[in-house]
Amino acid sequence: MGLTKSEIFSTEQNQLAQLLKALAHPARIAILQELMKSNTCICGDLVEELGLAQATISQHLKELKNAGLIQGTIEGVSICYCINPETWNMLEKETSGFFSSFKPATNCC
Repeated sequence: MGLTKSEIFSTEQNQLAQLLKALAHPARIAILQELMKSNTCICGDLVEELGLAQATISQHLKELKNAGLIQGTIEGVSICYCINPETWNMLEKETSGFFSSFKPATNCC
C-alpha cells in the first residue's frame, strides 16, 4: 500500500478525512455515543458499558483524542473524557456541506 500524497489535497479535505478515519470503527462510534449520553465519562465506565478490554478502550480513546474529537482531563488516577465541542461542530459543518453538495442527476448511469 502506497503513501497518500496529502499535500495535493486541501487542508479541509485532509482534516475531514482524518476525522472520518477516526470515526471509522464501531467501537469508536460506541464510545462517542456513550460520551454523548453521559456528557462525561472515565475510561473504567466505558469498559463496563461496552464490554471491551481496558487496553482496547484506551487505544480507541487515544485515536479519538489524536483526531481532536474528544478531550480529557486527569482526575486522580483516572482521565475524564468528553466530546470536544469545537471539533464536533466543525465536523458537523464540514460533513453537512459535503453531503448537501450532491445534486442528483436525472440521467446518471
